[in-house]
Order: sequence, then C-alpha cells, then structure tokens
Amino acid sequence: MGIGRQRGAATIVLGILELFLFRLATSQSFIGVNYGTIADNLPPPASTASLLMSTSIGKLRLYEPQPDLVAALAGSNISILLGIPNGAVPNLASSPAAAASWAATNIPTTVSVSAISVGNELLNSGDPTLAPQLLPAMQNLLAALPAGSTTKAYAWLAGRFLSKPSWRLLYVQISTVHSMAVLSASDPPSSGAFHPDLAGSLDPVLDFLHQNGAPFMINPYPYFAYASDTRPETLAFCLFQPNAGRVDAESGLTYTNMFDAQLDAIRAALDAKGYSDVDIVIAETGWPYKGDADEAGATVDNAKAYNTNLVAHLKSQVGTPRTPGKSVDTYIFALYDEDLKGGPESERSFGCTRQT
Repeated sequence: MGIGRQRGAATIVLGILELFLFRLATSQSFIGVNYGTIADNLPPPASTASLLMSTSIGKLRLYEPQPDLVAALAGSNISILLGIPNGAVPNLASSPAAAASWAATNIPTTVSVSAISVGNELLNSGDPTLAPQLLPAMQNLLAALPAGSTTKAYAWLAGRFLSKPSWRLLYVQISTVHSMAVLSASDPPSSGAFHPDLAGSLDPVLDFLHQNGAPFMINPYPYFAYASDTRPETLAFCLFQPNAGRVDAESGLTYTNMFDAQLDAIRAALDAKGYSDVDIVIAETGWPYKGDADEAGATVDNAKAYNTNLVAHLKSQVGTPRTPGKSVDTYIFALYDEDLKGGPESERSFGCTRQT
C-alpha cells in the first residue's frame, strides 16, 4: 500500500485494489475510493484512470475538481462524488451567480456525477466563519444545477435509453461531509446524538438533506477508535475479525464490528432528529499501513485486513444491526498516499497502491 516517488513506474496493487482486480467479477456500484491530491508524486491522470477502469470500482470521490482525471474517465462506468474545498464555500454562499459560475465550470458532462459535497468536515474545521455559510452555499449550488438534474426518474430514463454521454449528468445530490466529531455520544450506538453546540448550523443542513432527498455523508474511522483502546479484542472488533461482540444494552442489539457500531450511532442520531428517511453515505473510511512508533496497529497486515474485510461485509449486504439488509455507499480512503500531508506518519500512509 503506499505510493513511491517514481512517476510512470509500474503499479503494484495491494489490499482493496487487489480484491477489486482479481476477485470481483462485476462492478460494485456501492463501493468507491477516494482520490486525494496533497502529494507531489501522483501518477499521470491517464494512468490513474486506466488503473481505475481495470477494476470493478464503481465510484470515485474527488476533493476538488480534477478536469484532467475526469477527462480521462470519459465514457467509463465510474461515477464521481465531486468535492468543493472548504475555502471555496464563502464564494458559493456569496451569490447565486457565483454558484452558477462554479457549476458551469466544474460539473462535468462526460462522466456521471452522483453527488456534490460542499466542503469536507467543515463544521469541525476550526474555522467558525465557515459554518453559517454552509447552508447558503448548498442552496445556491442546488439552484444552479441544470434543469431536471435532481429528478431521479428523469435520470433513470436518460441513463436507460439515451446514448449521449452528456445525458449521464442528471440526478445530482447536494450534500456535505462530516467527521464523527459531529456526535456528542456514540457508545453504545443507540445513544448516538449530534453535538448540541452544532445545532444552529447542523439542523438547517439536515432539513435541507431531508427536503431534497440527499444523503448524510460521514467519515468514520475504526482505526482511531482502536488507537484509543489498544486491547487485542478491540483490534479484532475494528478489523471485522472474530470476537465476542458487544451488546448495546439499550437496544439489545449485538455488534461484531466497529464500522457497524459507528454507522448505527449516526443512524440513531438522525432518527432522534426525525430524519429516518435521510440515507447515510460513508465518504471516507480506511486504515493506515504505517505509523509512528506510538501509533499502534498501523501495519500493512491490519490495513489489508480492514479493507478486504470491509468490502466483504459490504458485498454481503447484510447491513447493520439497526438497519439489516440495507447496503451503504462507501468510499475507501485512499487510492494513493498523500506525501505532503502534515501530522503523524499515519496521515501519509493510507494509500492502496504502490509505485515501483
């Protein structure tokens, strides 16, 4: 896992991409991968597009517009979750014209765009000036979408009967991505509740999602749960490996992995607010293959176990204890390492491919 510094070299796929390349025969439309760009060693866009199209990955999350990569993906069956950086949110919130200009410039028509994420973990970004601008930016962007682009039936008919690539951009959802820090409680999962200090900003966003049929997007990382509790049984619980399970005394449900527990904590928080109809999308989740000396569990074996077991869990469509039989769109972090990120070594070590 990890990506080296030589551009244009052969790509070795490990973990999640190995699974998609060699074990899954059909496209997994509910499983995607994140493409981050805080790096100086990324392969050319055409090489990345070729790699993605050689797998059964059905979704790609971009944190900002990537015209060259999108152009290289033209005609593929890969849909895009298109991100808007936090720094661009004030401009979109400033006027409908600014949002219309962004949409006209950055929303591609040669690939399918399933959703647009206005910001990433913005409510917990540490910049309090951004929170009040989130909803206006989402509203302005929604109004700037092409006519008919938010109609599910129209999108299905176009995708079924029309051949022009430009018709593939139709049903576009507008949302934003949150960190698990939006929760004030998550253990046990039935106690899941949003942080009351965020209510002024988060509640209107939840209503926007409800009114427009858009999903709540979240970034859960069982790795960080393990980092704060490094018992062997916790590692097994986080890696989807055999364990005794954990009983939620309030609901009576038994959990056998942390991913389901985190997902159901979000579900409980949404239900408590009256938004049981709002779906959840996992915009990021992953496990680092390398870390500093004090970062327990950041190993190649654990990263591979988490990624492959997560995919097997999602592919089974067993769902979670609170929502059995319901699959959830999930984006795995990340396609490549991002060697320019600061912080601990683990921050630069989530990549699923390695250049040689």
